[in-house]
Amino acid sequence: MTDNNRIDIGVLKLLFDAVTGSTELEIMANRLTQLLVGTLGIKGAAVYMVNPEFEALELLASSGLSINYINKGPVLVDKSIKLASNREPVVVSDVSKSDKLQYPENARAEGIQSIVSTPISLHGVIIGALRLYDAVPWAVSEHDVEYLLVLAQNLGITMMYFRLANALLAVKDSVDAIHSVWLRPTY
Repeated sequence: MTDNNRIDIGVLKLLFDAVTGSTELEIMANRLTQLLVGTLGIKGAAVYMVNPEFEALELLASSGLSINYINKGPVLVDKSIKLASNREPVVVSDVSKSDKLQYPENARAEGIQSIVSTPISLHGVIIGALRLYDAVPWAVSEHDVEYLLVLAQNLGITMMYFRLANALLAVKDSVDAIHSVWLRPTY
């Protein structure tokens, strides 16, 4: 691993363990953001899900970011680091020199100098974003960007798994409820 790289196979394995070792989506996302902040030595991390109805990103979990920054306003898909038109990771090495941010003044007030935004997609559809925030300008290596892409792809699969598992549980509960009413003994 070179000096520019912050992610090695050991870190990636630790992150995958957090993603695959959880039984609830929110717990997984919280654990992941905490691990990203701790292992990479960055200011903050966040996992967002796309709300297609409002064309906005909704925060699923974050670590290291203030309540003021989290509540800065709606993160719109077409105004924030554009996910709809940009299916590749976006690296903002210096917030003060970028026109890609929806809330640049909030980022500066939060002490954020750089942002890495990686789309979370499933079957070619963007369903969320993984964002890393640092307090210093960060020239993210191509190696780290590739590792973050692999992590984001696994996040997309995991998010689908949780949605399917929740849907199956809802169907099971409905069937059980119907079963208990229809097969109730009549005396």
